[in-house]
Amino acid sequence: MQILPAIAVDVICILVFAIVVRHAHQEATDLLGVAHTAWPFLAGCLVGTLLGRTWRHPLSLRSGVAVWLGTVAIGMSLRLLTGAGISLSFVIVASCVLALLLLGWRAGLQLIQHARARTSDESIHRHLASRH
Repeated sequence: MQILPAIAVDVICILVFAIVVRHAHQEATDLLGVAHTAWPFLAGCLVGTLLGRTWRHPLSLRSGVAVWLGTVAIGMSLRLLTGAGISLSFVIVASCVLALLLLGWRAGLQLIQHARARTSDESIHRHLASRH
């Protein structure tokens, strides 16, 4: 059931991206405006999630890469097909920002989990050492 929280975080990341893009271009950040900017990327996120079979390991960086690639490739394709337009600079910036968001939260979570496991292991070793 880790897939549902992972999808929720991915959706939030894409919505944050859409808000930042709209704000940077002095466009309204109301619900409809954000939805208009976000929908192609949300559709791409869904495609990346399905093609990457991320339900197997939704918190892994590998799953994050699948989600990110789907989000960017499908999102940009849908923008192009619907006449929303894309430019090379937008593709580059969006790719970088979405990578930071969609991969970043997974990497941060893995660092936290690794640190917790390491702390737990050290605590166990101290406890065992104190018994001898």
